[in-house]
Amino acid sequence: GHMNKAEQPAIKQYELPKSVVSGEQREERVKMSKIRQVIAARLKASQNTAAILTTFNEIDMKNVMDLRAKYKDAFEKKYGIKLGFMSFFIKAAVQALKEIAEINAEISGDEIIYKHYYDVGVAVGTDKGLVVPVIRGADQMSFAEIELTLVALGKKAREGKLQVSEMEGATFTISNGGVY
Repeated sequence: GHMNKAEQPAIKQYELPKSVVSGEQREERVKMSKIRQVIAARLKASQNTAAILTTFNEIDMKNVMDLRAKYKDAFEKKYGIKLGFMSFFIKAAVQALKEIAEINAEISGDEIIYKHYYDVGVAVGTDKGLVVPVIRGADQMSFAEIELTLVALGKKAREGKLQVSEMEGATFTISNGGVY
């Protein structure tokens, strides 16, 4: 139903967004208890000294695949870009980050910094290796804006024109699962 809203703005040329600092608090620093500090230190030591494993979880993508198939032509006609899977992954990740604030946080010294913004890094393969440009304010973007941003950042990455600032500050990173 969201795609059929009459007031969808036409997206012209994409510009890389700047982080918007509004009146609301973007970060919250919370002092950790002594026990939490010890747990964090031991987890980090374990990460530095133990083998790291990757797990794979299977999910049923049928509903997303059906939705994409149903709207892909209308979406491309309206926005001039294909509706890919990454915008669905990013929207789902942002929703999870909102629901579980600890995932969108970091430890700095004896504090946990809870981030109230959602700058999502997305891995992009280039001929020179993997880079991770950041989609700033992903929670404020429509599917079309996310897809346009992905294309713009991917193009810059493959052309070797990404700035360091465009690869810094992600609050969460997603590997590009498009080939799967």
